[in-house]
Amino acid sequence: MLRALMYILPIALTIYAFIDCLNTPEDEAKHLPKVAWVFIILLFWIVGPIVWFAAGKMRHTPAGGRTPSEWHRNHRTQWVAPDDNPDFLKSLREENKKDESLLKDWEADLRRREEELKRREQGDGDAQPPSGK
Repeated sequence: MLRALMYILPIALTIYAFIDCLNTPEDEAKHLPKVAWVFIILLFWIVGPIVWFAAGKMRHTPAGGRTPSEWHRNHRTQWVAPDDNPDFLKSLREENKKDESLLKDWEADLRRREEELKRREQGDGDAQPPSGK
């Protein structure tokens, strides 16, 4: 039983460290890039995971009593989809207002040009056509 534990414990520690490293955002990996940490964990399977847990990842207490599942990269909210992001929806509304305003301006310009064209045609209709002689 003790011999099995000698093999199972380092393997479990390596697997746990490997998964923890993969789930850690790139900007929270300390001292080395995340890819380097993965190689260290896998190549040095007893020392690598211990070094990862000791020095490889920024460990900080959550602000405001949040749980680790609520931590977010760079401590800002990550939206799942654009329609869940109120800032994105606000920008769409603003763009929509600008587009509507532009469309109204174009429609007014088109009406003005049509009226001008009608006036020209009416003015030309009143004049006598030139005679061929």
